[in-house]
Amino acid sequence: MLKTGLISMPYRTIHTRNRLLRKTFILLISIFSTEYAMAEQDIYTIDDRSTGDTSASSGNTWRLFTDDVMGGVSNGTLSLETRADAAGQQLACLHMQGDVRLDNNGGFVQIALNLSDEVVRQAPAYRGISFDILGNGEDYNLHLRTDGLWFPWQSYRATFNATADWQTVRIPFSEFKAYKTFSKLDTSELARIGFVAIGREFTADLCITNIRLYR
Repeated sequence: MLKTGLISMPYRTIHTRNRLLRKTFILLISIFSTEYAMAEQDIYTIDDRSTGDTSASSGNTWRLFTDDVMGGVSNGTLSLETRADAAGQQLACLHMQGDVRLDNNGGFVQIALNLSDEVVRQAPAYRGISFDILGNGEDYNLHLRTDGLWFPWQSYRATFNATADWQTVRIPFSEFKAYKTFSKLDTSELARIGFVAIGREFTADLCITNIRLYR
């Protein structure tokens, strides 16, 4: 009996220790999983350029528009490119190029995406829009349209500078200015997002990737 007791005591100790280790391990996994899930929820991807074509990863297709729809003579192209970042990693991106001209009251080149229903549903829970950008040192606009806007010239606009190095731009919804509308931006009615070269004569050269909603 004494020998059995002496043997069983270390066994119980080891068994208890193993149970504590398992509980600790499970607790750590739970903490890390929760933190990862929370980090994932801090962004909602509109387009990460994983499709390999002009369709966005969240649905629908990017399209090119120029002022020729209103008699202007600006010209532009939309292509798919890969460009290296500072670490040498190749980033797939949308490449908008063109020449903005003011003739005939024109003056813009734009790529735009009609947002999917799920992006629209998610948008009110987020603070703004972020994207990775590579450009030619020029200023560009990000335009938002909602279902509440009737005329094609109406939008909500914010300006950003696209440097010759990759950078992440974050624009809060609160910084978008209403253009030719008195309505305030209602993110529950978002309909379209557009990257626009506009308002002056210049050459547009812009690469865009990782477009997201952020908290």
